[in-house]
Amino acid sequence: MRLLVTAVCVFSLSTAFAQGKSPLIFDQPNALRYGATITPASAKAQLAVIAGEEMEGRETGTRGQERAAAYIISQFKEAGLQPGANGQWEQHYPLYRDSLETGTITTDGRTFHFGTDFYANVQETLNSTVEAAVVFAGYGIVTPGRNDYQGLDVKGKIVMVREGVPAGVPREKASPAEKAAIAAFRGAAAVLVVSRSANRFRLLDQEYLRKTDIYKFRDTSSRPGVYYITPAMAGVMMGRDSAQAERGLLPVTSPQPVQIRFAKKDLTLWPSNVLGYLEGTDKKDEVVFITAHYDHLGIVDGNINYGADDDGSGTTAVIEMAKAFGKAAREGRRPRRSIVFMTVSGEEKGLLGSAYYTANPVYPLAKTVVDLNIDMIGRIDPEHEHDPNYIYIIGDDKISSELRPLSESVNKAYIRFTLDYKFNDPNDPHQFYSRSDHYNFARHGIPVIFYFNGTHADYHQPTDTVEKINYGLLARRAQLVFYTAWQIAMTDTKL
Repeated sequence: MRLLVTAVCVFSLSTAFAQGKSPLIFDQPNALRYGATITPASAKAQLAVIAGEEMEGRETGTRGQERAAAYIISQFKEAGLQPGANGQWEQHYPLYRDSLETGTITTDGRTFHFGTDFYANVQETLNSTVEAAVVFAGYGIVTPGRNDYQGLDVKGKIVMVREGVPAGVPREKASPAEKAAIAAFRGAAAVLVVSRSANRFRLLDQEYLRKTDIYKFRDTSSRPGVYYITPAMAGVMMGRDSAQAERGLLPVTSPQPVQIRFAKKDLTLWPSNVLGYLEGTDKKDEVVFITAHYDHLGIVDGNINYGADDDGSGTTAVIEMAKAFGKAAREGRRPRRSIVFMTVSGEEKGLLGSAYYTANPVYPLAKTVVDLNIDMIGRIDPEHEHDPNYIYIIGDDKISSELRPLSESVNKAYIRFTLDYKFNDPNDPHQFYSRSDHYNFARHGIPVIFYFNGTHADYHQPTDTVEKINYGLLARRAQLVFYTAWQIAMTDTKL
């Protein structure tokens, strides 16, 4: 009997909109009852802590992020969840902080300094000390009709190349990465790119030196460093003036050896994703994920970036939903599918926490039914100032043809927001679809919805603070996600 009923339910969802009907809403009275526990007042109390001064902006790998994780765990415990990461609350993953200690290039008794005279990508450049002659290889290009390395032996040498490409060569050949790969293939120990954008070095590295650490997955590959130098610096190395260097009028080999010293101090960090688990009943092997990132930008130039909207609002929503579902479970209305409430770190560093989770899943990705991801739901963007009854919906139709009809029917039954699909357009210039943690689930074929209020003047600024949050909207948007999760977790719905 159950298999027959399930088949009928699945058919009704997949065909209802084609017949002009809405899919059946499951147990709406109880959904409303538990959804009503998500209130503006409770959201405000949560966010006051999450985006408070003590959390210091929650930058990944810092004391503030660890404090935020501890608070989220306390709330998951209070909600009645179980530790969701193989018996632990946190799934730790390794990141690394690189602090530049030495960055110099020396030739003929003269020393040039990182951040003033030359630039390198600190994150991608490995520790090295190289002392060798410089070999000038023109533009450093190799194509079927051109070989700038013809007759040159660059093994163990420092290769100098000009920025850009000559006339008649495709622009894609201008990539420094491609030029470096060509030099590396020929055994070069380092690559110097002569660039006319001298001021760019100072601008980029003033930013870097104000914040002398960056976070990354450690790169253990071996490749030559790429250093961007000015024409004047190239002229000193090759015994010519800067004008000659800029025009590429340089000898093949430097008259003096050049020494490059690039040294970083590496520190291993162990930030975490926080996972709370609510076990389902007869379909407990299938898992619904509800996610938000709890990290933000931390302290920059002495100012705390509070991240109230980004993404304290999403983190608040996850906690509030955990408490609502936890209350329902305690009162005998446990979901059929299991639910994982996951707040991730590393989002602001490049979706690192969610990338780590999906590469090292605690629950089989094949059994992960959906990811409902919340990133900024506490504000109103300029486009909706006169009509705030909205939410942007992104990604709902990318993988599943069933998820949008379900989402729209839930919204119609409970909240009646205007669902704005503007940023779901594949041609969206902002590319928001790939800019939050749902994307790492979608890359593995898991249906997703990304809930978003759009950006505003306080986005990624210290002024993104709690007093600017619209708590009524935050609570209603969180309720929309709750009702959507309720429909999916409580039924046989196939996505």
